[in-house]
Amino acid sequence: MEDAFEHAVRLVEAFIFASAEPVSAGAVAKLVPEPPSADEVLTALQARCRGRGVHLVEVAGGWQFRTALDLADELSALMQKPRRLPRAAMEMLAIIAQYQPVTRAEIEEIRGASLSQATVDLLLEAGLIEPKGVKEASGRPTLWATAPAFLAHFGLRSLRDLPGGGVLMVEAGPPGPASGGASEREQHDGPSPPSSAEEGGRAPF
Repeated sequence: MEDAFEHAVRLVEAFIFASAEPVSAGAVAKLVPEPPSADEVLTALQARCRGRGVHLVEVAGGWQFRTALDLADELSALMQKPRRLPRAAMEMLAIIAQYQPVTRAEIEEIRGASLSQATVDLLLEAGLIEPKGVKEASGRPTLWATAPAFLAHFGLRSLRDLPGGGVLMVEAGPPGPASGGASEREQHDGPSPPSSAEEGGRAPF
């Protein structure tokens, strides 16, 4: 019979694997009564995954299984490549990530070009942006910010982890659970409509 710690590790492993979204340490703590602590269980599980095809990584305020970075190129050859976001959408997302909350007019001013409603709708449908109230100005325009899914999409723990140097990489498809073939490479790549892929461009902040 397995001991309590081994059972806790296996239970948390199954929980994270079955979850479509990153699992928070708080959720793990509710699942596993102390001792052991949630941190001890997560640390042990992360250590067991080292050197394997699937790693346990911290992302978007939680934990998620992702395929190992060094396997990304080989896996990408087998994955269907999605339609990438158009340049206008990538630029809009990059600006929102840097200056949020920000109005559409402010985004257009930074870009130096107007935005179509289709571009806004595309990012909304992808779950990458969301409205954050209105600006107390003439016309009370909507303020836009990145949605919670943005962090998971980019493999970021928080907005503080956004790439420096004023450049947001926007290349690969959205990350997901290990069963969906997501890669740790997506911690540095960016959004496209749901699927998995490589290649892409850059959008300046």
